[in-house]
Amino acid sequence: MEFLNQQVFYLMLIPLLLLFVLIITSKSSVQKYFSKEIVEKLKVGNQFLGKNSRNSIFFFVLILFIIALGRPVINKKEQNIKQSLIPLVIALDVSTSMMATDIYPNRISLAKKKLQEIIKIAKNATIGVVLFAKDSFILSPVTEDFVSLKFIVDNLDTNLDFTNGSNLFSTLEATKYMLEDYKVKNLIVLSDGGNNSNYEEELQYIKENDIVVYSIGLATKEGSPIPKNGSYLTNSSGDIVTVKLNESIKTLSLQSGGGYIDYTLDMSDVKAIINRINIQSSKEELNLQKVKVYTELFYYPLAVGIFLLLIALSSFPTIRSKNSIKNLLWIAIVISFSATPTKSFSYTFNFENIDKATKAYKNKDYKTASQFYRKVNTSNESLYNLGNALYKEKKYKAAIDVYNKIVTNNKELGAKKLHNIGNSYVKSNNLEKAKEYYEKSLKIKNDKETKENLDAVNKELEKKKKKNNKQNNKDQNKNKDQKKNNKQDNNDKDKNNNKDNKDKNKDQKKKNNQDNKKKNKKDKEQNKNNKDKNKNKEQNKDKKDKDKKKEQAKDQKTNTSKNVENKDELSNLEEKKWMKLLKNQPTPLFIQKVKTNKESKYDENQPW
Repeated sequence: MEFLNQQVFYLMLIPLLLLFVLIITSKSSVQKYFSKEIVEKLKVGNQFLGKNSRNSIFFFVLILFIIALGRPVINKKEQNIKQSLIPLVIALDVSTSMMATDIYPNRISLAKKKLQEIIKIAKNATIGVVLFAKDSFILSPVTEDFVSLKFIVDNLDTNLDFTNGSNLFSTLEATKYMLEDYKVKNLIVLSDGGNNSNYEEELQYIKENDIVVYSIGLATKEGSPIPKNGSYLTNSSGDIVTVKLNESIKTLSLQSGGGYIDYTLDMSDVKAIINRINIQSSKEELNLQKVKVYTELFYYPLAVGIFLLLIALSSFPTIRSKNSIKNLLWIAIVISFSATPTKSFSYTFNFENIDKATKAYKNKDYKTASQFYRKVNTSNESLYNLGNALYKEKKYKAAIDVYNKIVTNNKELGAKKLHNIGNSYVKSNNLEKAKEYYEKSLKIKNDKETKENLDAVNKELEKKKKKNNKQNNKDQNKNKDQKKNNKQDNNDKDKNNNKDNKDKNKDQKKKNNQDNKKKNKKDKEQNKNNKDKNKNKEQNKDKKDKDKKKEQAKDQKTNTSKNVENKDELSNLEEKKWMKLLKNQPTPLFIQKVKTNKESKYDENQPW
């Protein structure tokens, strides 16, 4: 007898010794923390086993479980497993003529679907894949791993630029090379037949190497031009080249002892070929692997261990009074309330809430988005998203409070947070605070958009400062004009008083000067009217200038608001943490070129 998992004994040795020491040295410590009455109520009675006996049984149960994990076996033998499979190579024509569109969307696309179907239904075969044009390339050696083969074929780019030509002879050489260790050599050709009207050399090679060829004709007898760069392929004379099915490949297939079938839009042609191969071709017994066969004995110690464990756990509380039932109920209630949800459950709802919040945000339902973001476990990313949603709701103060809760060492996230706080202060018409946070953001990261916003805010603050200075100057000038007018009025009043006195003393002189005074008064009134007119003109001009500046300020403010857009409206940082693992990367394929003893003869102006 031997153990297959001997390492288990070394891994479990230390826990086993610790358990043994605890069983020997353990003392009842319950009474240190609970009164005797409580211990009696919670104590589980056992009519069969004492404490030491039960602990000893647990110890032996652990030993038996460790022995079972070690997998004891007897009669160890090795046995060869053989499987009868049909060796098969599939050759896919990738020459330029396969781009013809007489089959929608083109011949090569349908050929690829036929190849995928063969891999799917050829369950009792071992398959290799060859691509051929002027040369042949091994896409996959002969394998029974259809999962990997399917992946390779699915990722095959049919738009690869292969050299013109359809060298079927090199394909036969590749088939011989790939099936060299097999007596049976089957080849399925997916092609439009190429441009060769005489396959005598190929047929001779087939007979010498016992290769059986089956082919599916992937073209129409009428033919079709070949699209190229928005036009059609032409020959040296400028005429459009038309390619049609070359039926010479049919003769080659039949003379090799295989079969030929025209393509169908469904997969009945593939099924007919595979059925023909299953009937006609002999299978080979392949030694796939050697399997070790044992007689397992682990269930004996496992069964004994389970039996002893049931005995050790066979004691139940003895219900000695009605109060005992109440005590058990209270214990059950306490246990139920102490249960807490697991993190995985929380994470599941986290992801669901993030998804709902993201969809609501994209649909511009910012209120719903903020509600779902509040349900997400608190993290820097979730707070950032919540702040963005509140910003879009125009709840700028709440958005600032949420942004300020973000504490991170991530420079990029920190700069974005400060940028968005600046945006919120701009929307709240607090440009001084906005300037402060834009400057803080630029200290962390020199961002172009943040710099533009800061420049716009500085311009707005400068204009606001100039406007205040101008208003102060205007008020001062107004006060000066008022003082001047008051002085003029006082002078006029004094002059009138002097005039009255002179009139009383000198009536005759008044009469003589009356005409002159009337004239002077008239001139004064004229001057006063002119002065009022000039003053009204200046007031109108000031009003127009003031309105014009208001319009300019309004336009500037509009431009500032447009510039101050919320940076990275919706952060996908937290969602990316989940989705990054699911992102598929394109897988490059490696193909091996096969050396050939016969070069393809073709005209460079022909598409084969």
